Amino acid sequence: MILLEDFLTICIHGRGGGRGRGVSKEGGCGGGGMKGGSKVIEKMLELMSKLGFAAYRFSVSWSRIFPDGLGTKVNEEGVAYYNNLINALLDKGLQPYLTLYHWDLPNHLQESVRGWLSDKIVKCFAIYAETCFASFGDRVKHWITLNEPLQTSVNGHDIGIFSPGRSENSSTEPYLTAHYQLLAHAAPVSIYKKKFQAQQGGEIGIVVDCEWAEPFSDKMEDKIAASRSLDFHFGWYLDPIYFGDYPKTMREKLGDRLPKFSDEDRELLRNSVDFLGINHYTTRLIAHATTSPGYGHHYHDQQMEQIVARIVGYPSTFAA
Repeated sequence: MILLEDFLTICIHGRGGGRGRGVSKEGGCGGGGMKGGSKVIEKMLELMSKLGFAAYRFSVSWSRIFPDGLGTKVNEEGVAYYNNLINALLDKGLQPYLTLYHWDLPNHLQESVRGWLSDKIVKCFAIYAETCFASFGDRVKHWITLNEPLQTSVNGHDIGIFSPGRSENSSTEPYLTAHYQLLAHAAPVSIYKKKFQAQQGGEIGIVVDCEWAEPFSDKMEDKIAASRSLDFHFGWYLDPIYFGDYPKTMREKLGDRLPKFSDEDRELLRNSVDFLGINHYTTRLIAHATTSPGYGHHYHDQQMEQIVARIVGYPSTFAA
């Protein structure tokens, strides 16, 4: 059994200065254990059913399935927790939309292999994902590999306000972590399509976030800056999936700081989505700037200035 004092060392979500969902007294990240929170969950599902909800999206905590992150030993209590949740959803007529990764990296992976800065994490994530497909895929038909990977790269490894709170090597680490996140997305997609999809009949995709960009003026340099901003947000993650490489603007701006894909990587990544989810929070007016004020390297590299302050709101997820 995993106790609270054990779990404090297991998950980095919210550690190292990062924003997170924190650690709960029931022994998990991002919500309580089923035992301690079952009555709350039952009431929530009952209310959702009465309101006519058709689906419920939730995130599995990697550390609940494999506490060390390496895939050496399955935590059966963690599997049971999610089986109970999935069954409760279906009993209320709610289709589960399962996210495999929402920023809660097993702490052992961060300490032993440097987390998303190592290519070793791709195999570890694939093992974890395959275990979830085998355990839950008979009932879960909608899978999301990563939620908002840009946040892990920029806020986690550039600005340093999200876990793991790094900013020491912000000129390179955001791009390296994004690279391995993309490969970690593609690996389980390949496994799902080869081993599970035909039998289970589900679909798998990724959810990205984007602040839409509009030019501040009719000046050509502002129009180009707005387009460049979209490349550094949308294109950063979607161009490799749909076209096999990062946007040309990023290659030109970043040079050797942007990792390269092998032919095998490109083949694995290309069209590795059945659907695309988009979390859209706000739109910004963008002007060209020689140097971008504030923020970290990712924003400086774009050579743009955000003219209008961000309007904080709640995301809406669209599928395409």
